[in-house]
Amino acid sequence: MPATPPNRLGLTASGLLALCRAGFEKEVAAELDDFAASIGLMGFVRTRPGSAFATFETHEPVAFADLAERCDWRTLIFARQLLPWFARVDDLPERDRATPIAAATRNAGQRFAQLMLETPDTDEAKQQSGFCRRFAVPLQHELERIGAFREGAKGLPELHILFPDTSTAWLCAALPGQAALWPMGIPRLRMLREAASRSTLKLAEAIFTLLTEAERSASLRAGLRAVDLGAAPGGWTWQLAHRGLRVTAVDNGPMAPSVMATEMVEHVRADGFTWRPPRPVEWMVCDMVEQPARIAALVADWIATGRCRRTIFNLKLPMKKRIEAVEQCRALITKRLAQAGPFELRFKHLYHDREEITGYLALRAAAV
Repeated sequence: MPATPPNRLGLTASGLLALCRAGFEKEVAAELDDFAASIGLMGFVRTRPGSAFATFETHEPVAFADLAERCDWRTLIFARQLLPWFARVDDLPERDRATPIAAATRNAGQRFAQLMLETPDTDEAKQQSGFCRRFAVPLQHELERIGAFREGAKGLPELHILFPDTSTAWLCAALPGQAALWPMGIPRLRMLREAASRSTLKLAEAIFTLLTEAERSASLRAGLRAVDLGAAPGGWTWQLAHRGLRVTAVDNGPMAPSVMATEMVEHVRADGFTWRPPRPVEWMVCDMVEQPARIAALVADWIATGRCRRTIFNLKLPMKKRIEAVEQCRALITKRLAQAGPFELRFKHLYHDREEITGYLALRAAAV
């Protein structure tokens, strides 16, 4: 048996890999390039339209230990997953993919404690999901045999392997807690019939993605008050009411009977842009279809005037110049809150988003 690789983080990375929604490769590539420059990496970005991922390749290898702590998947708006990669294996034989992948892992000189097989979110790659499920156990056994894997060992990184097609594997690594919460950044959330619309899954994903555990515990307690602007038919309202919050649902349209049956909701027929609460609330959420700059101005005004402590909102982006639209909204919010004090602003292109991104905004005085 070959000598066991060392336990220390002696891994050398060759760049970064980011997964995204198909059609957003240009945006995630631009973000990846900017992120690499911000941490002092020299290299170049590669991507292909429709591939649902982009890579950054460094001119020279870099120490994984220096790179991994900075690779929090929440850093990039359009990335579902962000990982340092250390090897790419091409021309995988159909009858024995485990041997060359295990050899590349062994050559990296690093033992791993968890194995995750992933694919990009494309129709072509999804066809390999069954293969990934079947392949995980024999690959882990091969990695254990050569001394490159010790399941559950503390202090060791995770091994993520991306299969964009049947013959290629990208070998990536992540420190525990730094990779996306779900494989491929795709949450497995259950849609309940009484939730009125699938938009409820978007707010559920936002709560887990954009808020820390401490923020969730403090701000989603039963009995707190919330406002949902543009609420009908009630997917976001139900998500909050289901968590025990009392919600004022503002919309001229009808609310679903199942949402009103929670007895936690007051329906106000009014325009979400002009209605104001009689007293401050913990949350304002907003999923209205409107120009992103107008939504940004609205949520910033609610925070600046103290009408709410926190807000989660959607920005419907144009087909072109998406990043420019996001930065315009960021600038609007920053200008409005300049006198209100330091604030937290987080954006993410969620799995349940389409041509929009979801944001979280709060004054830091509201943070836990």
